Amino acid sequence: MEDLSRFTPRLRPQPVHQRGISVTVEPYDVHDHGAGLWQALGREPAAVNALLQYFPNQDFTGRRDFDAWLDEQNASGQYVTRVFRRAGGGEIVGMASYMRIDERNGVIEVGAVAHGPAMQRSVMATEVHYLMARHAFDDLHYRRYEWKCHNENAKSKASAARLGFTFEGVFRKHMVAKGRNRDTAWFSMIDEEWPVIRAAFEAWLSPENFDGEGRQRRELAEIRAELAQ
Repeated sequence: MEDLSRFTPRLRPQPVHQRGISVTVEPYDVHDHGAGLWQALGREPAAVNALLQYFPNQDFTGRRDFDAWLDEQNASGQYVTRVFRRAGGGEIVGMASYMRIDERNGVIEVGAVAHGPAMQRSVMATEVHYLMARHAFDDLHYRRYEWKCHNENAKSKASAARLGFTFEGVFRKHMVAKGRNRDTAWFSMIDEEWPVIRAAFEAWLSPENFDGEGRQRRELAEIRAELAQ
């Protein structure tokens, strides 16, 4: 049995800038990111709300409403939001948040994930989650990193599995969201799994894994399975 008698509470996520190959992960600031983030997620309320359809909060009426919600979540400590910017100081393309932060037990969740159209199905969409997980495990030494989503959100569940999270089950009637029941699918990765997951991310992200047209040569799950042997 693992001896945790000397385990100490972990720090909350720090305001670090992480520079990857394709993307930069930045601490959220409404003055720096508000306009660009709203535009990245769709610009018009209908488009933003469609992208965020599985978020539990009510639909947004406009950017001011969105800014107020995200500011409140961060000011209260419920979220520590990261904004994604194309590498080289380029356009803002999406966001995600550290949330449900349990420093005492070394548990943290990545949630409120919103990949704007410009980053969907791109290298950026993988690299941001490598960088966020790396901060949680390598910099802050958390024991458990969680991913939760509406059980009807098939894309989110597929993304979690592809990124290396393990499916743990469904919490039935977990919450009431937008006036409807939400069953929540739970996924996690833990610290002893992270070295293989990290190595797979790094091998997948290597320029050698892409051909001249930017197509992957090997899938992330394939690399991870080989490394786990």
